[in-house]
Amino acid sequence: MADFSNDTSLWATRALGASAGAAVSLIYLLPKSRREAASRFFTGLACGLIFGGPTGLWIAERLELADRLSVSEVMLSGSAASSLCAWWGLGILSRIAGRYGSRGR
Repeated sequence: MADFSNDTSLWATRALGASAGAAVSLIYLLPKSRREAASRFFTGLACGLIFGGPTGLWIAERLELADRLSVSEVMLSGSAASSLCAWWGLGILSRIAGRYGSRGR
């Protein structure tokens, strides 16, 4: 099992992965406003930083690559995946709320 200590390089890897996941998401689902873009980006960043380690381990174990990847690779891929999923989830919920939320008035 990987050792996820409070190493500065791992925090930098988490931040890089989370930022990359949020940036890639911009290509696929463009925000309608700056406010939506900012909220989705920072949500993706927070989720990538918080859930990057467990997500990376889960992905590596599911793909049976845990013994072949370095700690940094596991952290980078986990942070990017967590950020990407959070960004998409918030974007989709925002669009659904915007579409159906104003119908009741």
